[in-house]
Amino acid sequence: MNENFEERDEVQATVRRFEQMVASNESVFFDLAEFESIIDHYTSNTEYAKALQACEAAIAQYPFSTELLIDRAQVLAMKGEYGEAATQIEAVALLDPDNPDVAVTRGIIATQRGDFSTAVEFFLGAVERAPDRDDIFFNLGLAYQSWQKYKSAAKYYKQSLRLNSDNDVAVQELLYCLEVSERLEANLEFFRRFTDEDPYSAIAWYNLGQAYYRVADYEKAVSAFEYAILIDNKFYDAHGYLASTYVSQEKYQAAIEEFTLSYEKDQPTAEALCNIGECYEKLENWAEARRNYQHSIDINPEMDEAWFGIGIILNAQERWMEAIHFFRKATALYDESVEYWLALAAAEYQLGNVVSSVEAYDRATQVAPDNKEGWLNWSIILYEQGNFDGAIDLMRNAVEVQPAEAELYYRLCAYLLAAGRYREAYEVLENALTLDFSKHRLLFDYFPELESQRALARLIDQYRK
Repeated sequence: MNENFEERDEVQATVRRFEQMVASNESVFFDLAEFESIIDHYTSNTEYAKALQACEAAIAQYPFSTELLIDRAQVLAMKGEYGEAATQIEAVALLDPDNPDVAVTRGIIATQRGDFSTAVEFFLGAVERAPDRDDIFFNLGLAYQSWQKYKSAAKYYKQSLRLNSDNDVAVQELLYCLEVSERLEANLEFFRRFTDEDPYSAIAWYNLGQAYYRVADYEKAVSAFEYAILIDNKFYDAHGYLASTYVSQEKYQAAIEEFTLSYEKDQPTAEALCNIGECYEKLENWAEARRNYQHSIDINPEMDEAWFGIGIILNAQERWMEAIHFFRKATALYDESVEYWLALAAAEYQLGNVVSSVEAYDRATQVAPDNKEGWLNWSIILYEQGNFDGAIDLMRNAVEVQPAEAELYYRLCAYLLAAGRYREAYEVLENALTLDFSKHRLLFDYFPELESQRALARLIDQYRK
């Protein structure tokens, strides 16, 4: 594992040297392996424009390298420039038709285009020429995953990891596919086998810890991450995952200690600081929480979670006007978070900004129509303003989106009763009672005076088991 960190540091140094060359517009010599590592670094971080720039610079120095021409074709495919990528790889095929990377690149182009069956054919052809290359099996996994055939994807990710257990991206994709197909728990033995075969592999313990973490077996996850750290104390990702496991166990002080070990000394990351801030927030240590959130923003102003975190602190202190500023910044940075929009809507309402609150709830229901809180809270505002019809219409929309959510039916029933539309109310109540009888008490929580309605009580009794 130490070797991996040393290699990573070397790659980072090489990338910095390349970026200095680009910034100064000077010509600096890099050997072929260095260019390959620069291109790999950028593609691994989905920085395809920079990867293409590195390809062009490399080809200028090594114009006859088929490896670089293939790299360029693959980067073009990842950028969505399929036509140029295809032209490039066909030119390489004329020079070296038996090169397995020609088939791999054709497969990547097909995958990016959404032609998954063709992609699989190309990758399988490449496997026949190079059966011990983990990257080909990894690409097979990606093709099947994009095709939403998760069982097949998992099969090839496993094969890729048998050949190269250090591929963390393959681990993440495998875990995802096993989770989606609800087969992760049944496949824990796959991850345990690596620690049995090499008990001194930090990566093997780290991967096993991730698997346990995903199935919520936190005690075993902690043990696995601790083994990884025992083998390599500078395994920063393992410290980070151990910290996240402690968070799941609500051991926030222990989590803080591990998050502070998840980066190089005196080089904190914005993400780690944000996580530390959240732990202090859970401990209601507002000063430390805000300090860490602010430090996270100082490092990365685009850290929406940190902006939101400060908003949560201010909200807890009933400083709603200040909280709104931070919630709005969070939504501007990440518009697709229902949590952000709900918090903003609630803070606006606390200040009496009804129109702004309704707008935020409207956006929340657009972002996550399956989140009932947005619908319920929005409807309360309409009801409190005496707009019974508006509240009823809104809840009818909600039950159309979530027809199996009993709580929405009970709320709709309450609004219909308040509007004097009893027949409609009883029809809705029958649906609610059928879906979940146990929640009928919600109706009286909303409107205690309804308990005196005999017709309502008789209808409920008919469904009582």
